[in-house]
Amino acid sequence: MSISSTHTVTTGISDAEWQVRLDLAACYHLCALKNWDDLIYTHISATVPGEEGRFLINPFGLRFDEITASNLVKIDLQGNIIGDQTARVNVTGFAIHGAVHSARKDAMCVMHLHNENGVAVGMQQGGLLPLSQHAMRFYQQMGYHDYEGLALSPLEQTRLIERLGDYPAMLLRNHGTLISGRTIAEAYVLMDTLDKACSFQLKAQAGGGPLNIPPPEVCAKTYRELLGDGAPEGLLEWPALLRKLDAVSPAYRH
Repeated sequence: MSISSTHTVTTGISDAEWQVRLDLAACYHLCALKNWDDLIYTHISATVPGEEGRFLINPFGLRFDEITASNLVKIDLQGNIIGDQTARVNVTGFAIHGAVHSARKDAMCVMHLHNENGVAVGMQQGGLLPLSQHAMRFYQQMGYHDYEGLALSPLEQTRLIERLGDYPAMLLRNHGTLISGRTIAEAYVLMDTLDKACSFQLKAQAGGGPLNIPPPEVCAKTYRELLGDGAPEGLLEWPALLRKLDAVSPAYRH
C-alpha cells in the first residue's frame, strides 16, 4: 500500500515516517471527499514508525482538505508538540486518540469522526443492527460509550477504553464514531464500511414496516467470512483509493 513519490522533505523525517505522512494526509482528503469532516474539528491520528509515544495529527484550524504530508504535526501522548512550536493542535480532541493509542498497541491509526450516519445510529438505543452485509462486519465487534459531555476526563478515558476492548469500532452515543486500525488503510476501509452500514440502517428504518434481521448463526458466519484470515483490511482498496485521490485532490502529497 505504498504511495510512490519523490521524497524531498525536511531533514530529520525518515522514509518510513514520510510514508505514514503521505498515507495519513491521503486519509484526511478521502474523508473530506466523503463529507465526513466537521469544519476544523475531529481528528485522525497515526503512530510514528520507530518513535514510541509519538503521533501525527492534523494542525488545529485547517480543514481536512488542507492537510498535507508536510503540515501534519508530531505530538506526544499528552498532546505536546514535538519540533515545530508554531503549530497548533487540539489537545482536548486528542484525548480520545491518546487513550486508544496508549491502551491498544495494535492501534496504529485512530479515527474519530462526527459523520452523520454514525452519529444518528449512535443515538438509537439498539445501536448498529445486523441488517446489511456491511453491518455484519461488526457483528458482536462493536463497542458503545455513553455521552458524558465535551471534556474527556481520565476516568472517562478508562471507561471508554474498557468499552472499546479489543473491538475495531465504537459508537460514541450522541457524539460520533471511532475506529482503531492496524494500518491507515484498514482504519479508512473500516470507517467506510461502518458509515455505509449506518446509512443502510437509517434508510431501511425510514422506509417503515418490519425489518428483516438474519438469524444469529448467519450473522456470525458472515462475520467470519468477511474477516477472512484476519490480515489488516484495505490492502487491495488503498491503491485504488489513492489513484482516485491523485486524480481529484493530489495536494495531500505536498
